[in-house]
Amino acid sequence: MNGSFVLCGRGVRKIRRNPEYLVDVTVQPTLFLVMFGYLFGGAIAGNQDAYLANLVPGLLVPTVLLASMAAGAGLNADLTTGVFDRFRSMPIPRFAPLVGAVLADVVRYLIAFVVLLAVGAAMGYRIHSGPIEVLAAAGVLVVTGLSFCWITVYIGMVARRADSVQGVAVAVFMPFIFASNVFVPSHTMPGWLRTWSEINPVSLLSDVIRGLLNGQPVSLWGGAAWLAGIALVFFPLAMRAYHKRV
Repeated sequence: MNGSFVLCGRGVRKIRRNPEYLVDVTVQPTLFLVMFGYLFGGAIAGNQDAYLANLVPGLLVPTVLLASMAAGAGLNADLTTGVFDRFRSMPIPRFAPLVGAVLADVVRYLIAFVVLLAVGAAMGYRIHSGPIEVLAAAGVLVVTGLSFCWITVYIGMVARRADSVQGVAVAVFMPFIFASNVFVPSHTMPGWLRTWSEINPVSLLSDVIRGLLNGQPVSLWGGAAWLAGIALVFFPLAMRAYHKRV
């Protein structure tokens, strides 16, 4: 695992030297939060404060999902630019570049967590739980990102160009994000859509984060089952596609 951690450090240094890599975990979620909070808060929840109590914790989950796309795009770019040829000449395990890139994304997930809560606080949102619950929420988000990123890593391994990875990943993630209870309550949706929204992993995980940050009851089973299932399916698929490509 030493090689994976070394290459994880490479990914973190790339983020530090190229701050534009953080746009999707800073600017993008801030725009979503401001736009939905100020424009639709009154119409959906009656007042902005009530809407922010659901929106801010809920929005953390789709933010992490969208942030996970960078792992697949970055790995695809490394494959097409010949960086992996250099990695093969080094005395490191073959899987180290793949695992290192995924671990480096943890930093981005945590930045998204801090930025979104800070912007939410500036807009009036308040956390109603203790530091342990806040740390638990951060941990749930990290695990969520690490599970879903294997989908984007798989896409990155089978896609021919890096610029197509994000397009495919967005098409895959949009039904999870917008057909969830992040922006509107599930009970306001048509019957078939409501059913999907209630079992949607984004809805279930958003409810977990809301419970942890708002001091409400928490049920982990549904979200944990989805994360385990996604990892069990897409981790071996990503590794298989990686070995074929490399």
